[in-house]
Amino acid sequence: MALPRILLIDDNQIRVQQLETVFQFMEYKTETAGSADYASCFNETDQLCGIFVGDGIDKQATVVSNIVERANKIPVILLINKGTALQVSTAITNSVFQVLEWPATHPVLKPILDKLFVSGPQTTFTVREASDRRSSSADRLKGKSQAIIGIRKLIDQVAESDATVLILGESGTGKEVVARALHDASFRKDKPFVPINCGAIPGELLESELFGHEKGAFTGALSARQGRFEMAEGGTLFLDEIGDMPLAMQVKLLRVLQERTFERVGSNKTIHCDVRVIAATHRYLENEIKENRFREDLFYRLNVFPIEIPALKDRAEDLPLLVNDLIARMEASNRGSVRLTNAALAVLMQHEWPGNVRELANLIERLAIINPKGLVDAADLPEKFQHYKISEEIIDDIEAVDIEDEEQSEQIEVVGAFEGTLSSLAQLPEQGIDLKEYLNVLEVDLIRQALNECSGVVAHAAKRLNMRRTTLVEKLRKYDLQR
Repeated sequence: MALPRILLIDDNQIRVQQLETVFQFMEYKTETAGSADYASCFNETDQLCGIFVGDGIDKQATVVSNIVERANKIPVILLINKGTALQVSTAITNSVFQVLEWPATHPVLKPILDKLFVSGPQTTFTVREASDRRSSSADRLKGKSQAIIGIRKLIDQVAESDATVLILGESGTGKEVVARALHDASFRKDKPFVPINCGAIPGELLESELFGHEKGAFTGALSARQGRFEMAEGGTLFLDEIGDMPLAMQVKLLRVLQERTFERVGSNKTIHCDVRVIAATHRYLENEIKENRFREDLFYRLNVFPIEIPALKDRAEDLPLLVNDLIARMEASNRGSVRLTNAALAVLMQHEWPGNVRELANLIERLAIINPKGLVDAADLPEKFQHYKISEEIIDDIEAVDIEDEEQSEQIEVVGAFEGTLSSLAQLPEQGIDLKEYLNVLEVDLIRQALNECSGVVAHAAKRLNMRRTTLVEKLRKYDLQR
């Protein structure tokens, strides 16, 4: 049997030799390359179970981002010197499978390598939210409301252009989701998507985060570091909460947008950049301009192609689809599962949702913790939802969406044969009968017949049985009929 292969990309020859020795001792075949000549190593990646990348290489962020993109589903482990974890940018940390301090002992390395080998080559590792960035905008933007359909059209219109896009909307509406969908639909989709929250970083550090710095540029700058513009080279830079950017930084950003050049902090070397900028804010920038908190010239430079995202309360018809998507994402990341009745959904659709989709996601996660894999009815919702009335009209709309989705999905496979018909009603035996068990058997047989006649389509079978589709789904779970 061929030995499992590891690709080691590092310019530190001493570390390369040490790691090669360790990997060979642990019976792993090692291929090595430098940061300038690793491209050819990706021609044959079928048997690779992991890629180790050493720090200290020139343009570290760009190289790591490029390797992660090329690696596809192969986990990437970043090697750093002990005590330098704080110098590694958050963007790099979030993009790799693991950050490992070197030197590392055998007990530290063994479980990592065992996990890579047992999982096998080309295994999908869910290590970051960006792992699903290949999804189309239609997949990301859940909903059938006219507002969402309009946003999808706007994305398709502007995607192939390099025009700067300004995404507007309340907090929690999913502005980054729209930005990622725009990046995925553009010619830059194979290059990095680099987000930064301008409101979460202190003003005195924001310049370094955006443009990078040289060693010794300020206290604590122990080594040179790339900024987000360099990390996003060839790709997209997403400036979230641009309305919270200090005025001094707004001037410097305007220069970059106009001239496509910048300098690192502590350097006079001009760096040219090829980056598409997408900005977002929950603030009304026109009001911020009047209050002298935002530059008018920067606003017009950013507002080339605005996309406004509606609040969740203004697209309540999308809520059932959003709930299903949020539950599916929780299940995919092993964070639990839960199901909501149509009555519960009807109540949620009447809520104002001041926190928008983020508030909805938090509620679903809370319900999954309280009712793991259970069915949540309207009465099971938190107290603040109890004053809403259950609208039969809304429930009918939810049923219509459920049936349409079911008809478009794959047919289910049910445990047990469908063949066989019911005999005539049985006579009560002399010794008596367990009525509950008998009725359960009768119900299971009728459900199987209905699904058999409807080729396994749950929505159609539910109509045959004169029950709601969600009720039938719960009975399939109850009797363990669904594979």
